[in-house]
Amino acid sequence: MSNPDQDDLPAAVVALIGKGQYEEASEFPVERGYVWTSCASVGNGNPLYWSDEIADEVTGGFVAPPTTISLWLKPHFWSPGFTGERLALPAHHDLKEMFGLPEAIITENSVVFHELVRPGDVISSRQVLRSVSAVKTTRLGTGRFWTIDVEYENQRGECCAVESYTAFAYHRGSE
Repeated sequence: MSNPDQDDLPAAVVALIGKGQYEEASEFPVERGYVWTSCASVGNGNPLYWSDEIADEVTGGFVAPPTTISLWLKPHFWSPGFTGERLALPAHHDLKEMFGLPEAIITENSVVFHELVRPGDVISSRQVLRSVSAVKTTRLGTGRFWTIDVEYENQRGECCAVESYTAFAYHRGSE
């Protein structure tokens, strides 16, 4: 049975649905300094992230806050030997280009957490296109919605989190 939302999609886009793309590993392992800097930047005084004694009691050792999951894979603007532009969520930018949709907003974002992240873990991710809508018109313009999951796992292959982004890419007004 055909999905009406996929009937007008280019074959190249349909082929991407459900496939892992942009698999990468963090450029550095999880470490306490980044955790403490992240917590300090938002005033997170949760003793779980500052006290070894409490962390040992509650989680069996030091853990990174779940909200830092994407931190470990954010591309540095520059790193030795790298040339070119470094974009977060490149699967999203690919879709904008494939459809010729210059504008986009993220309309929904959620994260489901699984395994705890600990110092020394090397986090990897892959982006998975889950769905693309038929052409829609909103107050912003005419375009498409799509959902991309970013799946995060540790070096043992354990799922740490799945972050879902729903975007609307569009042409403004009557373009």
